[in-house]
Amino acid sequence: MNISRVFVANRGEIAVRVIKACRALGLESVAACSEADADSMAAQMADSAVTIGPPPPAESYLDIDAVLAGAESSGADALHPGYGFLAEAPGLARACEARGIKFIGPDAATIERMGNKLEARAAVARLGVPVVPGSPRIATLKDAALAAGDIGYPVLIKAAAGGGGRGIKIVTGADGLADAFTIATVEARGAFGDDTLYMEHFIADARHVEVQVLGDGAGKIVHVGERDCSLQRRYQKVVEEAPAPSLPDEMRDEIHAAAVTIAQSIDYQNAGTVEFIVDREAGRFYFLEMNTRIQVEHPVTEMVTGLDLVGEQIRIAAGEPLSVAQMDIRFDGHAIECRITAEASADGFKPRPGRITHWRPPEGEGIRVDTHCRDGELVTPYYDSLLAKLIVKGKTRIEAVARLQDALAAFVVTGVETTIPFLRLLACQLDFVKGSLSTRWLETNLDALKEGL
Repeated sequence: MNISRVFVANRGEIAVRVIKACRALGLESVAACSEADADSMAAQMADSAVTIGPPPPAESYLDIDAVLAGAESSGADALHPGYGFLAEAPGLARACEARGIKFIGPDAATIERMGNKLEARAAVARLGVPVVPGSPRIATLKDAALAAGDIGYPVLIKAAAGGGGRGIKIVTGADGLADAFTIATVEARGAFGDDTLYMEHFIADARHVEVQVLGDGAGKIVHVGERDCSLQRRYQKVVEEAPAPSLPDEMRDEIHAAAVTIAQSIDYQNAGTVEFIVDREAGRFYFLEMNTRIQVEHPVTEMVTGLDLVGEQIRIAAGEPLSVAQMDIRFDGHAIECRITAEASADGFKPRPGRITHWRPPEGEGIRVDTHCRDGELVTPYYDSLLAKLIVKGKTRIEAVARLQDALAAFVVTGVETTIPFLRLLACQLDFVKGSLSTRWLETNLDALKEGL
């Protein structure tokens, strides 16, 4: 392998995850740390650590110059961006290339192409893959009104440079269009520095299904199955599972084929995820977007396939061929992941920073916990409140749900408020147990769930 030292340009559980993958491959790892993370688990696990700036992300993890200076000073020959922060910043990929550092991900041109939702929609439509009925760019309120009239209410106003649910507004009728357009414009400009908007038809009874792909950059693409990410709050995923329940086999195969077609069309290199919306009432699916990075929810795919997706990322970046052919990929059992955060579920999920006094994650067969936390860990207010990902696997979905319920019951965290009590309630809901969910289910039932806390 022509990579020997990897600079991990992220923090938290994904930094720990990448460091573990480096160890498994016999590679050195260097943890990029803000001053707030100098004593973090990632900093202690890595072979070395480099401080790249003060706690605010804009001055550390989001500062391309600071990140690259750290990578160069460490002597790293590759950089893994994780997810979030600069993971889908073409500027980072381009800067790595200019400095002779391998970027563990696709090239800058691919990130740019798929990062612009309008361009991605147009490119995918040309392949014959269905996209959600929508509009070109809407630059003015008049454009928005005309587009909504053509598409038909309800509609979604979305940021072309968007991600993470920001810059998205549901509009159910003409009387709410002006306010939604204004708010979406401001949010998009603030979050992405780009206020380009477009519009899509809003599918109320929908499921969010995504397909994990791996590509070698030379036309060889494999899919590694699909995940269901329908349980969301404010477009943020809360629970994910693989395979997607209640998905007809014919549609499952069509979605897999569409994902591979999209990735092949751009000679995709490294790990990526093609996301779709499934209209349950109409029995149709539509392309949503492509994420050019590792996903938070990648462990459920690893659990049912036995693959190390982060390891695959590193091997691909090193120029090695894919370790598996499509015919070799097997799917075994069912896996579910839930995100445990330091938030007050009963108080609008407000962040609750503080110091963890006791950290006792569950253990046992079919249980995996990806985390950067331990006794005494300080949860700072500077970053995302994700503490851990609890992943369980069973031979069947019913067994996986039961294991999730038991694991959540055994998970003990004190010192900071977490979403564990909320997740315990959620995992016992009949609709969840049956897998009868949509992207609007959690929002619709949120108040009732809060009353049980």
